[in-house]
Amino acid sequence: MNKEQATEFARKYVSDTLSFFGINVEVAATTDDDVIELDVPSTDLNSLLIGRNAETLRSLQYLVSTVLRNKGADLWRVNIDIADYKKQRAERLAEQAREWIAEVRSTGSSHVAHLNAADRRIVHKVATEYSDIHTYSEGEGRDRTITIAQISS
Repeated sequence: MNKEQATEFARKYVSDTLSFFGINVEVAATTDDDVIELDVPSTDLNSLLIGRNAETLRSLQYLVSTVLRNKGADLWRVNIDIADYKKQRAERLAEQAREWIAEVRSTGSSHVAHLNAADRRIVHKVATEYSDIHTYSEGEGRDRTITIAQISS
């Protein structure tokens, strides 16, 4: 299954899964850096689809990714955003990261945060906006942390 087929398969899979629960919406699909991006518009069941701490959303992503991998798709990394939940969360986290960076700059002390992989990626990306700041991740699994530090002159 090539990238275009994988993207269309993922879009249809999510659309069909949602319609099984009576949610009939048009799921948009694009690819970005070898990741299938699926956008589900807002419905009256957003909270159900996202779930507590986005567990349902992550589970749906895992399901789609696993099916693609099992079908031997060229592309199997999947990112699903429901009602711009992830986009808004990323914007809030980016703002928080800028506050952490301001704190690191003013105190000179590093900041350590326990974040999941997707959130660490956002903080790493924000840090690239600052020439005097670097970030690195340490640890394994759920104990993995990100450190924001000032580059010594």
